[in-house]
Amino acid sequence: MSDGKVDHRDLDRRMDGAVSVLKTELSGLRTGRASANLLDPVMVNAYGSQMPINQVGTVSVPDARMLSVQVWDQALVSATDKAIRDADLGLNPMVEGNVLRIPIPELNAERRQEMVKVAHKYAEQARIAVRHVRRDGMDKLKRLEKDHEIGKDESHDQGEEIQKMTDRHIATIDEITEAKEQEMIQV
Repeated sequence: MSDGKVDHRDLDRRMDGAVSVLKTELSGLRTGRASANLLDPVMVNAYGSQMPINQVGTVSVPDARMLSVQVWDQALVSATDKAIRDADLGLNPMVEGNVLRIPIPELNAERRQEMVKVAHKYAEQARIAVRHVRRDGMDKLKRLEKDHEIGKDESHDQGEEIQKMTDRHIATIDEITEAKEQEMIQV
């Protein structure tokens, strides 16, 4: 593209993608409350391959301290039970026919702090992703300026726009992370 501009919509979309990934990762962190997303990382050995748990059964939240998985195929109940236990989420399902009932244990202070650290790690990965997008935009501006497709003033103005976009996305990441941290600590 050599119209003398950086595609700000594309940069914004890519930065939004980093924020979206962060939201997904944080939704899987245990807070002491039941959330269907808690089982998102669980992969079940089914039919000779690894399948996400939501492809072998229906995950539901009957109450704030309980998850339920209705396994569609009776033959996969024990594999699903094993996958949940092996997922290192600290969960111990109880099997009742085709249904796995999974009580959500209280989080102790030490485990909460571990979860907060993981949340901060996810947030930093999102910030890095946003900064990479910013760098791509700034590199494009430098090339356009070097190739005399835009002047110094235009390069500077577009660079400021990209920086504002970056700052806005970083602030969103910080807000989301802070909210999740409060949720984990206060449960």
